[in-house]
Amino acid sequence: MNRILLIILGVVSAVLVVVLFIAYLLIMRPYNVMVEKDETVSSQWSFVESSYQRRADLIPNLVNTVKGYAEHEKSTLEEVVAARASATSVKIDAKNLTPEAIANFQKAQEGLSSSLSKLLVVVEKYPDLKANQNFLELQSQLEGTENRINTERNKFNVAVMDFNTYIRKFPNNVTAGMFGFSKRGYFEAAAGSEKAPEVKF
Repeated sequence: MNRILLIILGVVSAVLVVVLFIAYLLIMRPYNVMVEKDETVSSQWSFVESSYQRRADLIPNLVNTVKGYAEHEKSTLEEVVAARASATSVKIDAKNLTPEAIANFQKAQEGLSSSLSKLLVVVEKYPDLKANQNFLELQSQLEGTENRINTERNKFNVAVMDFNTYIRKFPNNVTAGMFGFSKRGYFEAAAGSEKAPEVKF
């Protein structure tokens, strides 16, 4: 009788070990990897936001410098200021990086890029402004910022692709559904622009 009981306990223990191992492989391990990849996406998003904020912080100085030389370009300067306000008003929580949220953020930023491009065309009419030391420094900082934005967006897209691919694979997609992990949005190239805005004064 004791021998039969020991065999039953042994079989139950073996089954339990197998079930726990399968649960680890199919649920716990994928969940932990999803958490890590999710945190990587969120972390990379903070670098994207920081780069865009750096650009927004440069704009008031740029507008004030241009204003001193190009008073007749009031409407262009106002457009840049309004576009900056619009771009900085769009905030996204790192836990809500849906394709729609990213598209809205990108649209606001593209509006600012477009306004800056118009300002750059205006600057060409003012050679004294183009020679101003403060303006040249702002030009250099803005160029660096645009490059940083492009770099951080690319890194963000890589992190998102890694996360999205992982949660869509079977059986990870089951675990992702159980714990509410969903696809994140990408930055996409704006229509007609295959590269970051070129900043030349």
